[in-house]
Amino acid sequence: MSESIRSGLRDLLTQRYDDLKRRLTWRLGSAELASDALHDTWVHLEDRSDANGPVASPGAYLMRMATNLALDRLQRDRRYMSADELDTLMAEIADPAPGPAQTVAARGEVQALADLIDKMPPRRRAIFLAVRVEELSNQEAAVRFGVSTRLIGLELKRAHEYCVAHMEKHD
Repeated sequence: MSESIRSGLRDLLTQRYDDLKRRLTWRLGSAELASDALHDTWVHLEDRSDANGPVASPGAYLMRMATNLALDRLQRDRRYMSADELDTLMAEIADPAPGPAQTVAARGEVQALADLIDKMPPRRRAIFLAVRVEELSNQEAAVRFGVSTRLIGLELKRAHEYCVAHMEKHD
């Protein structure tokens, strides 16, 4: 953009500032944003170095430039939260860590389950612990205990049913 065109646009911006601000305020819904957009337009005119020819409609050109710069600013500002918005958001997010009451309740449930496991017949308890705690496969547990994999499955089923039935009574 030649210096004479740039100078002419700056002069027009200065002369019609109030009218441009009023129209931008109506279009954007914010006098502050309109004012910022016109300031950005002035700065943008200073920085423009493209080799475009004369501007056919300088008023419309300035209005379009200011509108585009305002929309760019809005889009950029939406990407960031203010400190107040961030504080509000953080206050609304629940802490995933259990509170003291939940911790006490969970410890009670774990103790009740441990007591139930202790009351199981010895072979069932040993199979249950081998598969669920030591993470042996049913086949590995069958080899360890010298029984069939079918019997391992049956003992696990009985152990689970026993725990579920008695834990429901605990609640």
